[in-house]
Amino acid sequence: MLAELAIANACMATIKEAIAHSGDLMAAGESLYKFFDAKSDLQKKANSKGGTERSDLEEFMALEQLKKQEEELREMMIYQGRAGLWTDWLKFQLEAKKKREAAEREKVLKRQRMIDRIKDIGMIILIIVLLGGLGLIIGAVIWLGRDV
Repeated sequence: MLAELAIANACMATIKEAIAHSGDLMAAGESLYKFFDAKSDLQKKANSKGGTERSDLEEFMALEQLKKQEEELREMMIYQGRAGLWTDWLKFQLEAKKKREAAEREKVLKRQRMIDRIKDIGMIILIIVLLGGLGLIIGAVIWLGRDV
């Protein structure tokens, strides 16, 4: 949680510095994307974690700080960016979120397929061993029955 907040803070500082030096918000494109990723990661952790009162308070404060920074970013995009930049940024965030979720689903499916393959191979090996053992038993019975 603190790592994501530190990344978001560093990205916001880089964005502000890029605007101060060049006046162009797009000069900080990579930092914008990293800010969005840090915000998304922090929100995921806050939503999935039920911790102590202290960690809940820390998460709340971190999310509030990100909201403030996002509001600053919105104002920068509106007043120092091109027309419609904020709307395009929101669309970009949505698309990036969808891509990340699709990649995560694909990762889970790939892992499940690998587990299924391992189970199938294990089952095939077990069947081969059992059939081999059965063949040895039948062969032993035939061999022993022949000498009698």
